[in-house]
Amino acid sequence: WAMSRLENFLDAENRLTAFPAKRKMKLQALVYLAGKFEKDRRYTEKEVNELLNRWHTFGDPATLRRELYNHMFLDREPTGATYWLEPVQPTLEELEKKYEK
Repeated sequence: WAMSRLENFLDAENRLTAFPAKRKMKLQALVYLAGKFEKDRRYTEKEVNELLNRWHTFGDPATLRRELYNHMFLDREPTGATYWLEPVQPTLEELEKKYEK
């Protein structure tokens, strides 16, 4: 995917400075953030929040965590106690096609 479009939302340390409002950019941001998680690792909710806080500046890890889960980048136990990266990640193209009408 084209990093150049997302770079408008990144600071000098490559942290998201805002969660884009437009769906296409939002999906790019989610693909970017999902890439920060390690495969085959389980994370507590606190660890997910800490990781997300390292990669954004607007202080809303709960929204980012929920969006990553809702778009099937992350999965979790029903209690929400443990999260992990989905073994098969959705591609930007698949997500964009899903939302085309």
